Amino acid sequence: MPKSNSSDVIVVGAGVVGAACAYYAARSGLSVTVIDRGPVAGGTTGAGEGNLLVSDKEPGPELELALHSTRLWQELAQELPAHIEYEAKGGLVVASDATAMAALREFAAHQAEAGVTAEEISADRLSDLEPHLAPGLGGGFHYPQDAQVQPALATAHLLHASGARVRTGEEVTAVLTGASGEVRGVRTPAGELHAPYVVNAAGTWSGEVARLAGAHLPVLPRRGFVLVTEPLPRVVRRKVYAADYVADVASGSAALQTSAVVEGTPAGPVLIGASRERVGFDRTLSTEVLRHLAAQATALFPVLAGVRAMRTYAGFRPYLPDHLPAIGSDPRVPGLLHACGHEGAGIGLAPATGLAVARLLTGGEPPLDISPFCPGRFTPAA
Repeated sequence: MPKSNSSDVIVVGAGVVGAACAYYAARSGLSVTVIDRGPVAGGTTGAGEGNLLVSDKEPGPELELALHSTRLWQELAQELPAHIEYEAKGGLVVASDATAMAALREFAAHQAEAGVTAEEISADRLSDLEPHLAPGLGGGFHYPQDAQVQPALATAHLLHASGARVRTGEEVTAVLTGASGEVRGVRTPAGELHAPYVVNAAGTWSGEVARLAGAHLPVLPRRGFVLVTEPLPRVVRRKVYAADYVADVASGSAALQTSAVVEGTPAGPVLIGASRERVGFDRTLSTEVLRHLAAQATALFPVLAGVRAMRTYAGFRPYLPDHLPAIGSDPRVPGLLHACGHEGAGIGLAPATGLAVARLLTGGEPPLDISPFCPGRFTPAA
């Protein structure tokens, strides 16, 4: 048995990505310690809606990662011993008019070439899928591969199933390195923890963890708000969003962007998003954002106009400039691996990310080509 301050790998970050790294590393036979400055799922994960999406991704490496994760989430829903509220409910993307519908049709055709299933829904059939949708929309596309989990539950059960030692409320203040610059552990206010590998899964704080190790990742926080309604009968059956949400996800603008995203939950409340803006770590409640979200949600679902919003919460997506996560070994710090920068897709992309990291830790081949996610793409020139 390893000593309490020693393990094969230290994962920094107890969100869903860190939990997935711990889960697959432990399944590969490694001893794992997970450490977080806050509680389990206390950062971006706990502020997420639990979306597992392929519908919002254009063909390319992120979509490939999402498709692989979709299959892994299906397996995890069977393997984890407790209920994580996995729901294969599908997604519905709606167009406001014929022009928007034509753009959706072209987008879905390209996705189909990459393995995404999308069914065109004419305007007169939208009410079959979502009876409470507003009339007069131009049509939409149904994505049966979209699903949802309860993110905090999923994270907690991944960590429990991994058997990892979990240390919360401990901030990493230094990454320990040896004479040749190789990783040999971390330091916290409670002392030193030793391991030959450190996985940086610290979400929006990943840039700081990288800096402590002498590496560089330009991770920035991108704030978003979610409105939560009172519990309702299943008014919204799927994740439903307007077509302009896809453009907002891909945008690098620092300015405020809002696009209607509405979905029901097994517990009853309806979750309403999505907003994006780069304002640092400012958690100040923005009534402007909330008004935009409420107006866009009720335009899609007029029935929500008479429903009470019970609460709202904010979270910070870990944003990288090219909108792709950093997954893999750091080229300048032996033993340091990154699993971060997933922006708003971390819950959906977590399993494939975790499996890829575990394969790298054990000398195996990742389950897909992760070269587009190489952390070295951000390393400044010497």
